[in-house]
Amino acid sequence: MQIRPGIELANLSDVGCERSENEDYFAYAEPESEEEYRKKGRLAIIADGMGGHVGGQIASGLAVDFVRQTYFSFPSADPQEALAEAFRSAQDAIHDWVEEHPELRGMGTTCTAAVVRGGELYFAHVGDSRLYLLREATISRLTRDHSWVNRLVEKGLLTPEQAAVHPDRNVLTAALGMNSHVPVDLSESGIPLRPADVLLLSTDGLHGLVSDAELLSVAGQSAPRQACLDLVEMAKSRGGPDNITLQIIRIDKVRGSAGATVPE
Repeated sequence: MQIRPGIELANLSDVGCERSENEDYFAYAEPESEEEYRKKGRLAIIADGMGGHVGGQIASGLAVDFVRQTYFSFPSADPQEALAEAFRSAQDAIHDWVEEHPELRGMGTTCTAAVVRGGELYFAHVGDSRLYLLREATISRLTRDHSWVNRLVEKGLLTPEQAAVHPDRNVLTAALGMNSHVPVDLSESGIPLRPADVLLLSTDGLHGLVSDAELLSVAGQSAPRQACLDLVEMAKSRGGPDNITLQIIRIDKVRGSAGATVPE
């Protein structure tokens, strides 16, 4: 796998302490040619399957593979257009699979994809996996959980603290494969990145057990590889009932055309 200079990348997926199979799936990819790289940038994807271990594994794998293939093959140079088409393609692929394998009806998956291109971040998202931006001493969640309890939080009927321990916190209101039409969240425009920014993608096996403050403390201070190891171990030390998957991208300092230090 090619990783061009400009970032430090690490990723890790663990089955956790109670599951026998891993229904999470992830990928990182860059185009081979420099021309396509300038057009498409870098792509990181994470997915958390559901519908039994066979259905969950298939759904998350289809989502990641079709998002990756479609994003890079879509002719538009607009990352948002390409991500929207990529998620439509993944949704169709899961529905087609269920049509051919009706015993897997009900399978689906979360999916969160982040694109870094030309010093800007774009993303697409459905479900309750997450994308965070860590900058200096702050952590910002860029995605919104498509879950029943988060809907109650948004209506003011639950506090975030109550939602974190609610017995129905894993009930999703949207996922790829769930309905014929899935409302995918897209970034409204490119988000400017700075040197030393950190992007963290995670499934709920991690952020369901590790607080945002702890994510900031570990991923904001440690190298990405060590942060992945430490965060997975932290989740497992708290029971690790679900699969645990994350990707961390740290933006390095690179030289722009005028000699200024900018993110790639």
